Amino acid sequence: MSESRIRAPELPDALEWVNCDAPVRIADQRGKVVLLDFWTYCCINCLHVLADLRYLEQKYPDGLTVIGLHSPKFPNEKVAANVLKAVNRSHIRHPIANDPTCMVWRQYGVRAWPTVIFIDPEGYVVGALPGEGRRRQIDRLIQEHLQAAEERGLRRHEPVAVCPRPEPRGPLSFPGKVHAAGGRVYVSDSGHNRVLELRTDGSMVRAFGSGSLGLVDGRLEESSFNDPQGLVRADEYLFVADTGNHAIRRVDLLRGGVQTVAGTGGQGRYAGDRFTDPLKAALNSPWDLIYDNGVLYIAMAGQHQIWRMNLRRNVIEVFAGSGREDLVDGPLRPAALAQPSGLALAGGCLYVADSESSAIRVIELGRERIETIVGIGLFEFGDADGTGLEAKLQHPLGVAADAARGTLWIADTFNHKLKRMDLSTREVCGLDVGERVIEPGGISVEDDALWVANTNAHNLLRVDLAHGGTRVVEVAP
Repeated sequence: MSESRIRAPELPDALEWVNCDAPVRIADQRGKVVLLDFWTYCCINCLHVLADLRYLEQKYPDGLTVIGLHSPKFPNEKVAANVLKAVNRSHIRHPIANDPTCMVWRQYGVRAWPTVIFIDPEGYVVGALPGEGRRRQIDRLIQEHLQAAEERGLRRHEPVAVCPRPEPRGPLSFPGKVHAAGGRVYVSDSGHNRVLELRTDGSMVRAFGSGSLGLVDGRLEESSFNDPQGLVRADEYLFVADTGNHAIRRVDLLRGGVQTVAGTGGQGRYAGDRFTDPLKAALNSPWDLIYDNGVLYIAMAGQHQIWRMNLRRNVIEVFAGSGREDLVDGPLRPAALAQPSGLALAGGCLYVADSESSAIRVIELGRERIETIVGIGLFEFGDADGTGLEAKLQHPLGVAADAARGTLWIADTFNHKLKRMDLSTREVCGLDVGERVIEPGGISVEDDALWVANTNAHNLLRVDLAHGGTRVVEVAP
């Protein structure tokens, strides 16, 4: 063997294993391929890699060991309990170690999220594979190295045991977004892969989707979703950002059917500018929706862009963002966003929760320019009240415009808070709701009620804006 080969450094004892009873050692995995997945749960690109890893784990159940090294970007992600929530939300079944100080990241010389380190069956580092979209490459490497190990009599077949710590059972599982309209409340019950239509007292009118993960159109009990998120009602239809399916779905509220109106069901990474057939447009993790006068605006989180779909002409196209993850203002197409995850509309302005830059962006639809009103850059975040750029957020996922109060409501997700922005002065301050808020993902307002998808608490909150007070809405069949 060449002396230049590098033995994979052993994982340190100080790691916090969130779904294993005992630490996993690389040395114990000889005879198998080991993939070290350096990820952080805020990152959409990291979430895409998880889907590839799930495929490879199913293909090589006894020849591959995947070890997730959670290397946090945000302070909120350093907390092991929050990482466990993310593990359950993403249905991860391989060992995950939380590395709050990123010591293994530095040990292996990792430079970007996500990065996979490939270790051969003899325990040597083959190489680092940064970025997403490498499923075929990794698959080919696994086949080659397992075959070589088999020929040399080195193969072992013992899988690594994990110890799942599941969430408590309840009517909601990781509700992602909420949309109140017409006296109804629509909730993306993301962990159950379905969408709920509720009355304002929490009683259920209908559930859209069977609960089984999939991309199936049809009647209520026949259809299926995959991690649905953003919702918006337009007349007799409810549009759904079916994030895990990289698709836009339409629910006929009169007849109860579900239909795919955009997306191929597969992820697109280098999509074109404009598609006259939206069903041929490969989308990239659409996360939220807003509707305005025949146009559906889409927060395309995985592409770091805003798209729009003209429902009258049945055309879908890029609206804002170059596709590069950054915070750059100016004309829409060369501007840059960073994982836009929430949308709101008021006074001819489209407001964007730009999560990875911890920013609030605004697009004046008449001028077609984007401006940052909260946020400074990709690695500037915090928890501070203030006016405009003085305020600090941490990975906000939701916004809701309240024209009657001249307010933008913000789900300041990683600060576990709700905040309000005065749209005239751009002053941001916290909102004390008297209930525990845990990584809220969605927020919606109708009349005097502010509705909150309290994602990691698995519940729905209703804040009374007229008289004060907050209650947990009991969702009942």
